[in-house]
Amino acid sequence: MMIEAGVIERIWRYPIKSTGGELLHRAEVEARGFVGDRLFAVRDAQGKFGSGKNTRRFRRMPGLLQLRSRYVDDVGEPELLDTRGAVVPDPSAYLRRYLGREDVELAREAAISHFDQLPVSVLTTATLDWVRSAVPEVPVDERRFRPNLLVRTPPGTPPFVEDEWFGSKARIGDSVCIEFVRSSERCVMTNEAQQDLPHSPLVLRAITKAHDMRLDGLATVVSPGQVQAGDPLVLF
Repeated sequence: MMIEAGVIERIWRYPIKSTGGELLHRAEVEARGFVGDRLFAVRDAQGKFGSGKNTRRFRRMPGLLQLRSRYVDDVGEPELLDTRGAVVPDPSAYLRRYLGREDVELAREAAISHFDQLPVSVLTTATLDWVRSAVPEVPVDERRFRPNLLVRTPPGTPPFVEDEWFGSKARIGDSVCIEFVRSSERCVMTNEAQQDLPHSPLVLRAITKAHDMRLDGLATVVSPGQVQAGDPLVLF
């Protein structure tokens, strides 16, 4: 049975992992995920990548979310934008000064993936609206959760509806097909300040209490192609 779950409202890509991303009208999707998404990361001398948390692969580097990254096109290195929105001429040199570390550089993905979990993250407006209602005193939009796709769901759709999609496939536009697997386990990155969003511990606290720190739908790519804003997301 085919079910239209919503339409694509916004598309996000994050050229440099853990920095603010770029809003797109359309994007190419390949087996790895959105073309260019998190293809670059800030890497230290131990080979760990800049993130909002410390793990076996990642090293917490506070402040990266205050920066942004974007591609001029889908070929070559992305541009890194400083806290004022200006393009920096030498990303690695700037990052060393900004982070106060001499052992970091901008690195393209090689054998070790830059993704925390799975390549495609989908968030619904139903879930995002629930977060806003849970922490009305805190400015919240989808940038706190860094999805690739924000899906506008019909009125009355329950929050965390993404959970119901696990194990299903979805067609987006004419050719893209993804398969939902599980949700993201959220960390302190949801609380961190970025551009006009202030720091607040209430965001992660609310998600933890209501939904065991989990929020969104993570998916793999079944069929590549192009997606654009306004495309329906059809479950089957």
